[in-house]
Amino acid sequence: MNQEQMSQLRSIIYEEKKGLEDMLQENDHFGMEHAGVHESIGELSSYDNHPADYGSEMFERGKDLALNDHEEKHLHELNEALKRMDNATYGVCAKCGKEIPFERLEAMPTAVFCIEHQWDDEVSQRRPVEEQFLYPPFGRTSFDEKDNETEYDGEDSWQEVARYGTSESPSDMEAGRTLSYNDMYIESDEPIGYVEALEGFIVTDLDGGAGEDYDIVRNDIYKSYLERGEGEGILEYVTFDEEDNRL
Repeated sequence: MNQEQMSQLRSIIYEEKKGLEDMLQENDHFGMEHAGVHESIGELSSYDNHPADYGSEMFERGKDLALNDHEEKHLHELNEALKRMDNATYGVCAKCGKEIPFERLEAMPTAVFCIEHQWDDEVSQRRPVEEQFLYPPFGRTSFDEKDNETEYDGEDSWQEVARYGTSESPSDMEAGRTLSYNDMYIESDEPIGYVEALEGFIVTDLDGGAGEDYDIVRNDIYKSYLERGEGEGILEYVTFDEEDNRL
């Protein structure tokens, strides 16, 4: 960066700094120079006010606090940029030590990092540190990724609870994929109480039956079994009984 560019940036910072200081002085730092809530909205007392009116006053006071903090933070950044200019460290990335392009400094004179090492200082984008411990979902209690683990884990525990309802609804699911509350929890289509599809719809008597002594329940498991073509030629001889809803 040459001297002409440095002088141009210094002028930009001085001009912005003066405008910010004048604005804060004129509005008494958004009313923060006064003690109390009422001064910021122009009332001496809230004795005759409705509670909702007082809530509006608190909102206005909170807004003033946020705006004042934002502008004072920016003023501090401008002053720090001037200090770096005096110390000959301005325009150098604090992370990698490389020169920050003039175009970036022209758009953001207070920049401390180059674009590659600029960290996101938006609080709303930060995630709690606990999420690092809990990743992947269910943290250490999830055994889905382990081939030799088949026991009851954290995901199974969540499925048991989620069957009774969560804060979500079918309309929250993407592209209307879910139409029933029964499909809301994780892996809701996972077989429960059986392994092979046949075990989900073939029933026998208490003794287990013998030969052809069994019944077939016409349920979703059975329909899916036939749709996949697995039951073709095996179960097609059975007829549907309308009375007891069995085949």
